[in-house]
Amino acid sequence: KVRNPPSDTCLMRLEEVLGVEPGLFRHMAHLERMPADIRGSYEAVQAENAKFRQVLRKLLEDKAAGEQISGLLDDVRLDAPRETVTAGRLVPVINRASAGDFMDFDDLGYPVGFADDYVRCPDLHDPNAFAVRVTGDSMEPKFREGDIVIFSPAADVASGDDCFVRLTGPHESTFKRVYFEPDGQVRLQPRNQKYPPITVDPKRVNGMYRAVLRYEQL
Repeated sequence: KVRNPPSDTCLMRLEEVLGVEPGLFRHMAHLERMPADIRGSYEAVQAENAKFRQVLRKLLEDKAAGEQISGLLDDVRLDAPRETVTAGRLVPVINRASAGDFMDFDDLGYPVGFADDYVRCPDLHDPNAFAVRVTGDSMEPKFREGDIVIFSPAADVASGDDCFVRLTGPHESTFKRVYFEPDGQVRLQPRNQKYPPITVDPKRVNGMYRAVLRYEQL
């Protein structure tokens, strides 16, 4: 597997210099950029298509006996239910989530359609979902600096969930594991044991959004 494939422009130039089939390197790079679940579905479909092409080739060349063709057809899932693979919802990357100290979040009041970047998220149906890039190391080893984490305001939050937390008085935001203490306080717990937990008054919590997807920085 190639980590961090080069840009399409660079790959196109390589194709020209090496004289390979136009689009070959770019196609390979696009496959590498796919999320693992989508790539798995794509590769499964490609495998079935290859089997079916083998059956057709033998029929056209008239080299297969009836029993052989029947056996080949048994291996091809012609009656398998079709799975619809969607490209997914475009989610705005609006800021950076601090996995360390608190940070100001006033600029998160972005207008509709505005974002620094977008990521495509399959099987995510929350129209208000947003993504941020992790900074700092307090959520390691699960979340590392540069990872993109998608948060869903529609997702329920339970004690122990990884959440993007917005606070008031002063306005701050951070990315931590959230625990609801028996005394009513909210404990923001880093995953990295080098950092101490932070306890805040629940009245300061202005928003708490659970992490639902992560794109790892390779």
